[in-house]
Amino acid sequence: MSDTGTNDLTPTVFVLYGATGDLARRMVLPAFFQLAQHGLLPDEWRLIGSGRGERTDEEFVEHVRGALEEFGPAPEDGPWDEFRTRLRFAGGGFTTDDPGRLLDVVGKARAEVGEDAQLVHYLSLPPKAFTGYTEALGAHGLAEGSRVVYEKPFGDSPDGFRELDGVVHSVFDEEQVFRIDHFLGKEGTQDLHVLRFANGLFEHIWSREHVAQVQIDVPEDLDVADRADFYDATGATLDMLVTHLFQVAAEVAMEPPVSFSADDILSARESVLKNFRPLAPEDVVLGQFDGYRELDGVPDDSRTDTFVAARLFIDSGRWRGVPFLLRTGKRMAAKQQRVSLVLHRPKGPVNEVPANGNVISLSLAGAGAVDIDVMAKRPGPDLAMAPARVSLDLSKIPGGEPLPPYVSLIHDVLVGDRSLFTTSEGLAQTWRALQPVLDNRPEVQSYAPRSWGPAAANELAGEHGWLLGQTV
Repeated sequence: MSDTGTNDLTPTVFVLYGATGDLARRMVLPAFFQLAQHGLLPDEWRLIGSGRGERTDEEFVEHVRGALEEFGPAPEDGPWDEFRTRLRFAGGGFTTDDPGRLLDVVGKARAEVGEDAQLVHYLSLPPKAFTGYTEALGAHGLAEGSRVVYEKPFGDSPDGFRELDGVVHSVFDEEQVFRIDHFLGKEGTQDLHVLRFANGLFEHIWSREHVAQVQIDVPEDLDVADRADFYDATGATLDMLVTHLFQVAAEVAMEPPVSFSADDILSARESVLKNFRPLAPEDVVLGQFDGYRELDGVPDDSRTDTFVAARLFIDSGRWRGVPFLLRTGKRMAAKQQRVSLVLHRPKGPVNEVPANGNVISLSLAGAGAVDIDVMAKRPGPDLAMAPARVSLDLSKIPGGEPLPPYVSLIHDVLVGDRSLFTTSEGLAQTWRALQPVLDNRPEVQSYAPRSWGPAAANELAGEHGWLLGQTV
């Protein structure tokens, strides 16, 4: 690979379960190729695709090439000729009773790269398959000393989480488990650490004394037509709220870690989750966009939520009483990924500052961007005020080259860094916080496509309103 490769990484054999599925094609396989482009793979590695159907290695190579041509990066833009020689396929499925061809293919791959190679299992599968594949890994002796990556959601309910968690821990130690949440791998999410802890300007105001409200807003403008079957069994609450948005809220609200080491960052983030106050059903608004039930694969009477907004409280000394507003939905008016801290109006002689006159906002998209809204003097002879914005595009930092979330997270699996992954205890706390809403689920309200969701969600935001979607 590249001469910038990380030669000190242990030789590794990756097994990608669900290698011919949609998620692998769109995200995981392109991420592996980007790792090769950046020289971030070990010198010796093999990637084994696992699936129920039979394919030759060359047919799998062509499948991977097709994924790269469709979703990028293009094969000709990287070390494709060498990359393709590392790809293998093991068909025949994989169950506790029948491992298909996987054991033979893994054995040959280890013989090629070294018998002491690190074994990484990546379950790019529907969540309902996690239990069976985990049990099969234990039954066929593939768990000891290996690492395993699970996609989200990790469980579909508190009981489902506990059942899956029990199976996983019967086969793996917690330190072997990497539960992926691609929002934690975003450059913008990681920028939160540095923005806050490396700048006294922000660290000193990062608390209830200065912050009136936190908004974590992730509207999406696309629908779910390409994965309606999966989505209708999940919905926005399970797909986004209990996973991504809760984790980003913990990133914002965590206490300063002892250091920036993986263990200390992970511990600081997960400690906050214990202080999440269980959501009151009246603090949650669910929605479904008009036309959702007409999609192929969606029942005519579906009550699945394609929108969720929630008002979360974190009962820590730093944040007690500050509402964290979380919102996401499909077919909304715009696509954004933004964290905003709305500051209290200043005390003093100026009493005309609007409710949202002072805001610190961070975009989580791409390399990230910081926007600071302030009140300034309007140029002219009078002492009149006007809103102003200062923006910093973090992609313009010299020498920077942001990595897509899946690339960053798979690299962390390689090096054993669990700081951006969720733990069993942390997920248990998120399910605890969501339990009252599952027990007393609010009615799903309709909303028009290309809107900002049900009108009832506006009431959650109080005098500040939702920053995204406001007319100026």
